[in-house]
Amino acid sequence: MGDSRVIEAKDIHKTYDLGDIKVHALKGVSLEIKKGDFVSIMGASGSGKSTFMNIIGCLDKPTKGEYYLDNNQVSSLDTDELAEIRNKKIGFVFQSFNLLARTTAIENVELPMIYNNTDSKKRAERANQAIKMVGLDGREHHLPSQLSGGQQQRVAIARAIVNNPSIILADEPTGNLDSQTSMEIMGIFKALNKEGKTIIMITHEQDIARHAERIVTFKDGYIIEDKVQGN
Repeated sequence: MGDSRVIEAKDIHKTYDLGDIKVHALKGVSLEIKKGDFVSIMGASGSGKSTFMNIIGCLDKPTKGEYYLDNNQVSSLDTDELAEIRNKKIGFVFQSFNLLARTTAIENVELPMIYNNTDSKKRAERANQAIKMVGLDGREHHLPSQLSGGQQQRVAIARAIVNNPSIILADEPTGNLDSQTSMEIMGIFKALNKEGKTIIMITHEQDIARHAERIVTFKDGYIIEDKVQGN
């Protein structure tokens, strides 16, 4: 029996202890995401969306509740096991690009493969493919400072896809970009989604969120709306 769920969160709670104060960031969130979905996650600052993203990205663990990734219970794994799953299954794209400043575009893209000991010939091959896919041919040996914001985000996307993860998590990927560049970056995400990648994107911009097929809205640690779009 095939199961197309890649992500299943069941009654996820997350509480942070800040000295005497307990902060309830998530108060019982349940969500299923199927393979090949393109989902936008929206909500004001402090709504719980980033905490939820950290849990589904295996960067953090829930205080209570269960999280399944590809039908495996990952909420109980230790830090090393979570890191291994992250590296295999998930590609991350951040608002601030997170590129190494003194490292060329292609070297930035190769980084995830260095962590999982891919041999250097294969690394170069796959990094070149990823750079082509995001439309940065000819810019491989530029440093981030020699690239525009949009080009830097393309490098970051190439780095996210180079290990061929099934899931891409993007946190405000267009937050630092102008509207024309934002549209180009969303075009890349759409193309990756067409290839079958599951994309989950945090954004506070309605017009960016609309590129997804489904918008999930968080407020005060709960999901208050989960709607599929007809686009």
